[in-house]
Amino acid sequence: MARVTVIPVMLIFSFFQRKMLFSTSLASGQPDVEDALRLLNVLWITKHESSVILSWNNNLTKEETEQYSVKYILSYKFFNTTHERKERLQEKKKIIRLNLHSGFNAKVKTQLFAKETENVIKESGWTKFTYKAPPVYIQNLSCIIYNISFFNCTWYIKAEAPEDIQIFFSYRHVGKDFECQQYIKSTGNENIGCHMKEIFFQPSRKINLNVTVRHLRNNSRRLSYYKAFIPQTIEKLNPPMNVSFSLENGSVKIHWKPPPTIGSASSKCFLYQVKITDRKIVDVTAEKYEYPLHKPAKKCAAQVRVKKEVCIRNKIWSEWSEPVFIYDEKTVDIMLLCLTSFCPLIFLGGLLIFIYIRHRCLEVITMPVPHPSDNIRTWLAANEASHQKQPSMQKAMHSEVIMEILEENRDENIQQQRCLKLPALDDL
Repeated sequence: MARVTVIPVMLIFSFFQRKMLFSTSLASGQPDVEDALRLLNVLWITKHESSVILSWNNNLTKEETEQYSVKYILSYKFFNTTHERKERLQEKKKIIRLNLHSGFNAKVKTQLFAKETENVIKESGWTKFTYKAPPVYIQNLSCIIYNISFFNCTWYIKAEAPEDIQIFFSYRHVGKDFECQQYIKSTGNENIGCHMKEIFFQPSRKINLNVTVRHLRNNSRRLSYYKAFIPQTIEKLNPPMNVSFSLENGSVKIHWKPPPTIGSASSKCFLYQVKITDRKIVDVTAEKYEYPLHKPAKKCAAQVRVKKEVCIRNKIWSEWSEPVFIYDEKTVDIMLLCLTSFCPLIFLGGLLIFIYIRHRCLEVITMPVPHPSDNIRTWLAANEASHQKQPSMQKAMHSEVIMEILEENRDENIQQQRCLKLPALDDL
């Protein structure tokens, strides 16, 4: 009976102890503490540039820490968000990166596990903590890498931000700081983005962004916001290259090549999507996709896009490739029919060309001779006069030759007559 009466007394004492601790914590401004089994946690914050270090301690004895395995459950949620992050830790601290958040709510509890069975032996209540960061004047900071060496970052300025502020951007990568090359301006001449080119990244090293807000009236007042990326997680790839298709054994095979990238180019790193007319988009890990032909046969188009999924998580899809038009069996038969009718068309075309050329030749032959110019007429008249002189000269020469022949014949006759007279005189 004694033991039965002790338990309620201990519970009542524990209840009043929790009430006194809760009241003391509120009066001192310390975080709210709920500790059911005397495992009290104390939280505090250490600021560190783009993040804060949340640390805690407990009141476990040395014997308890040697007898049990001690682990901690941490849960925290940033302001104006619904997602709650929950982790189990062995260390008594956690680095929380604020990025563009203005604070968070956190809570921690301690668990004791049996070393042999890993069963929970004791568990504390939640120790809660709220951290408020300096005001944040920008939101929706996003960056993208494209075409291997182009880097763009954009952001929005909140409506409650002071009017006399200006945003400046820089980043740190591989131990070097880089200032913005070209700012993107709003209508009010505020910097709302940054464009940089010919930037080369090491895919495994982080890009640490630094966005600084300066008050133009009081330049000494400034706030800096930090955010970090791994380059491959914000890279927008170009569309797949050399997209083509072939028709084999009653199926269509689509082929392509992966685009260039700043990280690993291994084929296992890429995830593709294939979009075909009147079909659902299909996820593909290989560099090809095959599907059977279905009737009724018709013409369709195929496109492919890509992102990195396996080697590293990337949410940014490339643009779709240029459409490749696929012709199925019926369309191929139509093409063959067109090819078979192409030869007669060539023959008819050649015949028409031959008739046209012949008609042109006849036009050239039957074309009237144009009238000669004055120079040509003069030349023709002179040539005709010379032709007329030549026959008269030939006639004169011919008459002279005949006269000479007649004179020679006359001389020969006289000589013959003389020779006939001489023998007659000899007879006398």
